[in-house]
Amino acid sequence: MIKKLIGRVLSGKIFKPRTPRAQVIPFKSHGVAREQISKCALSVTDTLQAKGFAAFVAGGAVRDLLLKRAPKDFDVATNATPEEVRALFRRSRIIGRRFQIVHVMCGRETVEVSTFRAGHDEEDRENGNAKADEHGRLLRDNVFGNQQQDATRRDLSINALFYDPATQTVHDYHGGVADLHKKRLRMIGDPVTRYREDPVRMLRVARFAGALDFEIDPATRQPIKELADLLSNVPPARLFDEMLKLLLSGHAVETVKRLRKEGLHHGLLPMLDVILEQPLGERFVMLALKNTDIRIRGDKGVSPAFLFATLLWHEVLAAWKVIEAEGVPPIPALYRAMDQVLQQQAEKLAIPRRYGGDMKEIWALQPRFDQRAGRGPYRLLELPRFRAGYDFLLLRCESGELDQEIGQWWTRFQDANADEREQMLLPESAGPKKRRRRRKRKPGDATAPAAAQEAPQP
Repeated sequence: MIKKLIGRVLSGKIFKPRTPRAQVIPFKSHGVAREQISKCALSVTDTLQAKGFAAFVAGGAVRDLLLKRAPKDFDVATNATPEEVRALFRRSRIIGRRFQIVHVMCGRETVEVSTFRAGHDEEDRENGNAKADEHGRLLRDNVFGNQQQDATRRDLSINALFYDPATQTVHDYHGGVADLHKKRLRMIGDPVTRYREDPVRMLRVARFAGALDFEIDPATRQPIKELADLLSNVPPARLFDEMLKLLLSGHAVETVKRLRKEGLHHGLLPMLDVILEQPLGERFVMLALKNTDIRIRGDKGVSPAFLFATLLWHEVLAAWKVIEAEGVPPIPALYRAMDQVLQQQAEKLAIPRRYGGDMKEIWALQPRFDQRAGRGPYRLLELPRFRAGYDFLLLRCESGELDQEIGQWWTRFQDANADEREQMLLPESAGPKKRRRRRKRKPGDATAPAAAQEAPQP
């Protein structure tokens, strides 16, 4: 601090700490071969290097390869500017506002190419290169840098790794490889400052701890509960994106447990903490997350709308009961409850409208599964959302909210032939009562039953 102050006074320059030097780890030590990199990522790095640019596979892909896991995607970091990258690849486009990156497409694969970025010190803030709010959260982050700076501004040491396909070497500036061996998550730099710069980093720590089954370094973990409220300053759309990554990681059950352990589940979804403290609600949510993890690990499709519908269902149930108690008929009460819960969550988590509509369809189908008489079951089978509603029903049965017999009945009904279905239908009296249509009276017809005369118009 004193040296920095003296530097300011005498020379007008700011003292800066020495930039860390990379530990270059050879192939024989890490064993990650060039052939393990996707063809598209190799094409990108080879092309950039052939034109004289530095180009490395960076971040999560390097981490996963060192852990003997198959990366979901490959990102490339380079000293070429976005415009220079764009000029080299015909099928590419520049995206982003805060920091421009380039998407390079090869068939169905897309490789994200980013220019090395610099960190931010006090001089950057004073010069306006990095703009922060009153809580320390960075609002503008558009400073190009070199590889060392790019490594330092990343969040966790295990994500600050670079792989050079040409030499098959790993470049490690912050002991990330050693942390991988120790199964430890460690924040680069001062954790308090890094969390204030971007509160979403706290969620990322919990996500990686759950997905990788790593322990969180004490210094990295200690400030989280104290700074958890900073998440309220994060734009809802960005918070939704991070939550979606978390819940669709294939390790959602463990990650939610980590969120609770670190005190981060409060406020992410309105009243999710309340749900997780209720035995029935917690069982329902955990069953949904478990099924989601199984499907993702089996490379099966997952609907974000279905997942968020499960997370908020017990809040819909609670609101539904309250509104019904006010004298509102069941179905209108359900729709009012759905709108109320979705409106409440919108203040914290911006679930896109397309998901909200799907969620409401799944919720609205649930009362119809109680109707097992007449033509109602046949009409329900024909609806496009039947399968999603049926899967949702099975979760309700498995969690203990409904009798297992209801789910079993619908399972049999789907697979039964026409005669078997007719025999399975409950007596008409057991189903919903049909409204009687008023018979039109002919002139002079005084014999119409009184009930028919008094029946309301449909």
